[in-house]
Amino acid sequence: MRPGAAALRAGLSALSLCLSEVQVDQLLDYQELIQKWNKVYNLTAVRDPAEVLTHHLLDSLSIIGPLRLALDERTSSRLLDVGSGAGLPGVVIAICCPEIDVDCVDAVAKKTAFIQQAGFSLGLSNLRSVHARVESLTAKYDVVCSRAFASLVDFTSLTSGALDEGGLWLAMKGKYPAEEVLALPADVAVFHVERLSVPGLDADRCIVWMKNRPSVPAEI
Repeated sequence: MRPGAAALRAGLSALSLCLSEVQVDQLLDYQELIQKWNKVYNLTAVRDPAEVLTHHLLDSLSIIGPLRLALDERTSSRLLDVGSGAGLPGVVIAICCPEIDVDCVDAVAKKTAFIQQAGFSLGLSNLRSVHARVESLTAKYDVVCSRAFASLVDFTSLTSGALDEGGLWLAMKGKYPAEEVLALPADVAVFHVERLSVPGLDADRCIVWMKNRPSVPAEI
């Protein structure tokens, strides 16, 4: 059995995620790519393979179930991963959800180069790497997600132009960011905060789900 395979499978079971053998191999290949490129490009501060599994792969895998539920009625979707870094969670989403077209955007060229290489190496036709500042994008997405990218105010304001009508913001956070939620403008609604349990990681994790609040026509 490949290094890390048993721990990954145990984590998938704890998360109630059923993936094919091909997808499991892709996740393990992705982990190896992170570790290989990290030696030269410093993609992440996490170096230990066991911590890469828990802090990065399983942390990203913890949102797959909630994301699938949120998009349950859609046969195909577009997702933007903002400040994707080493492709987390975007590459993981692309592996687990082939029905979702995933764009990973980052302003750092070496990181988007890595994501492009990962997509090619893993055979992910639904993954695209974008080297740009997110506020310059003109495409529209059903879901705009981030993992430790910025405050909720900055995240929503910088990506408002990329969110399609009826689209959702998915912000991965540690502890519930009460002050960030209170600072959101009136036109952004937090409609659900979802607690996450990451196998092997003793830390607070949650998803803050947001959407645009419909404007109320002024009375005449």
